Amino acid sequence: MPAHPVLADQAGKAKEVLVAELAEDESVEDVENSEPRKESPVADGNESDQPKGDQPKKVAPNIDLKEIAPVPDPTPDTGTDPEAETAEAEPEKATPFELLGSEVRPGTSTRLAWSSNIQIAGLAQPTPVLVVNGVNPGPTLCLTSAVHGDELNGIEIVRRTMYDLNPEKLSGRVVGIPIVNLPGFQQGTRYLPDRRDLNRHFPGSPDGSLADRIAHSLFEKVIRHCDMLVDIHTGSQKRTNLPQLRADMNNPDVAKFTRGFDRMAVVHSSGSAGMLRTAAVEAGIRTVTMEAGESHRIQEHQIDAGVNSLTSLLDKEGMISRMFVWGDPEPVYYNSNWVRAPNGGILFSEVDLGARVSEGEILGYVADPITNAQHPIRALSDGRIIGMAVDQVVMAGFAAYHVGTEAEVPGE
Repeated sequence: MPAHPVLADQAGKAKEVLVAELAEDESVEDVENSEPRKESPVADGNESDQPKGDQPKKVAPNIDLKEIAPVPDPTPDTGTDPEAETAEAEPEKATPFELLGSEVRPGTSTRLAWSSNIQIAGLAQPTPVLVVNGVNPGPTLCLTSAVHGDELNGIEIVRRTMYDLNPEKLSGRVVGIPIVNLPGFQQGTRYLPDRRDLNRHFPGSPDGSLADRIAHSLFEKVIRHCDMLVDIHTGSQKRTNLPQLRADMNNPDVAKFTRGFDRMAVVHSSGSAGMLRTAAVEAGIRTVTMEAGESHRIQEHQIDAGVNSLTSLLDKEGMISRMFVWGDPEPVYYNSNWVRAPNGGILFSEVDLGARVSEGEILGYVADPITNAQHPIRALSDGRIIGMAVDQVVMAGFAAYHVGTEAEVPGE
């Protein structure tokens, strides 16, 4: 794939298409302030915050994830599990998976716990981590959601996907963290207790801010153990997103990875520094961000789309084998633009999420509640509504509609 999409102008000459830099979570300032992507050295994956020679201390118990159970203790005990002793005598088709101080045997599923160990000790709460280690060898897929604590759709997408897995029929491993930002989730906010955005601090550092230390702990203890990562988000600031992937389509491995997601549009984005997706790709992990719906809500249609696409990915990667019916391929949007409200007032949309629009078409109105003036908002180009603000009070300049533009790329 070329470094940038190339189109032909009316004279038939090739010209380069500038690619928009998109923020994972619809932070409009990131779009406007973005700079050309700079090359970064790929991490060798050898760094770890665990002491050398630190071996798993126990065999993780085999748990049916559908069972209701208390949150596991983040500190593994040294006791012996009778079931584990019996399992040792059985032939293994795949290798044990070592994670968070525990050994997850092939053909088992379990609940572990991740803790950054930097909170007030008496108030610290471990974050549940679900693990399914298949009976057959294969790659390791990690699913993360609620990096922003108010983004709820991803939590349910991860839960349904993980509980649907049968370790006796799985090849490889799936690690799911339904709620990464547990403090933010409990407070109903996207941020950490220090008011920082966790998705701007990866891969983190062991001696930085609170956000840096949490990001570093998660990245070293969990993310580096994976071959693939899907980080699930929603729109922010009362905006909603069409189910879509954000991916660096200039990266051949990532571009190939996106083809495993059924009925999911792809929006090209090289990512910004500090994002989990950016850090993971630089570490050699095939990674995409999945966007689905809006924050503070559980939306069944968006959840179904996310679960369906993850099921197709597992099938595409050879991790499960099911009778899966693929839909028509969704387009790849190599460029996009934000259409802004010309005046302040109350926004009323005339188009729906996913609608195809033409240049000059009225997308909605901003009504002045005092003067009764009606200010139309028009599309700046042909394209599709891949994100939009819900009806609300807006200020002049508010980014109201995200319009994606398809580009025909040679070889696609």
